[in-house]
Amino acid sequence: MTDVSRRTPYRELAKIAESLFKASGDDEERLASHLDTISPELLRELLGSDLLNAYQVFYYFFRESPGDLEKERMILTPASMLVKGVALREVDYLVVIFSMDGDDPLITVMDDSQVLGHYRGKTAYRDAMQFIDESL
Repeated sequence: MTDVSRRTPYRELAKIAESLFKASGDDEERLASHLDTISPELLRELLGSDLLNAYQVFYYFFRESPGDLEKERMILTPASMLVKGVALREVDYLVVIFSMDGDDPLITVMDDSQVLGHYRGKTAYRDAMQFIDESL
């Protein structure tokens, strides 16, 4: 998801994103549905760009909101930052991180010193939260 692999000129990608936003209004469910209709190559470019935010990517994959505070934090984070990972929430002493590993969403659960679990795919968020619920 780097700029080197981008095939669509940025202006064209921005126009596509703008048309998706216009068709969706402020409704994340409608945006996710519209993203489902575009080609995998174009989707990959959009999901890794600064044209979407981390929350839009999160919602696209998981079709749920992680909570109001987490949503606000991710709205302010460009999707391109998901390559490095974004701290999604803290639950007691655990940190939940949302990132992208290639084309796959990745949820990582960590404590202060180590990774306790990696969860991939469309159920990653629920799987991670279930792990946390069972661990505490």
